[in-house]
Amino acid sequence: MARGGFLVNVARGAHLVEEDLTAALDAGQLAGAAIDVFQTEPLPAAHPFWTDERIIVTPHVSALTNPLTAADVVAAAIRNDGSGTPVANLVDRARGY
Repeated sequence: MARGGFLVNVARGAHLVEEDLTAALDAGQLAGAAIDVFQTEPLPAAHPFWTDERIIVTPHVSALTNPLTAADVVAAAIRNDGSGTPVANLVDRARGY
């Protein structure tokens, strides 16, 4: 990546070595980063990314919702919940996401 570039990671948390990102920012190789996925999710409250002004942290929601396909997912969730079948992709508030 060109010196002064801006990294965006919306892929998988394991694709980014977080310590290397910090080193690249400190060295000026990168100007900043926007990170939507992390090695550990949810991102721990004490993680240094939260307070690093060069890093934008987003809550693992990088994809846009397509109403046409989302309607099918929601309908399946309603059917599953009504029949007692496990519902996919539930928010687990105890885990933080």
